[in-house]
Amino acid sequence: MRSGYDRFEVDQYLSSLEGQLEELKLRSEAYLSQSHATQKQLELQKVRYQQLVKEIAARERALDQLSRDALKEANKIVGTANQNADLIVREALSAARQILVEISRISSESHLLREELGVKLKKLETVVEGLELPEAPNVKLFSDDHDRSSQ
Repeated sequence: MRSGYDRFEVDQYLSSLEGQLEELKLRSEAYLSQSHATQKQLELQKVRYQQLVKEIAARERALDQLSRDALKEANKIVGTANQNADLIVREALSAARQILVEISRISSESHLLREELGVKLKKLETVVEGLELPEAPNVKLFSDDHDRSSQ
């Protein structure tokens, strides 16, 4: 023992510290290696995240375009349907107008024919009233008592 310390004890303590230091170095290297692996994973995840963001943006643009195209097509269909409906209504109104004109013509002709028939009936009535019909022969003359042809 020299000057208040035990050399064996100091060597043993230093050896223990060296062992701890070696263990800490190994741990530090393991943590550093793990940190590098984690850093690489983080970088890969960042790259994947950016890819997903771009993919989502592209899909949103495609969806927006699809929505615009669908709306445009729907408006086109509605426009065509409105044009067709307008055409059908115009044709129906035209047909109804023609039918009304025909009904009006038939009604006018009916009134004229009725008046004409009324005039002709009055003339016929006058003619019939003016007819002098012969008297009908006596039916008794045709009876068996008067029949001499079979005798």
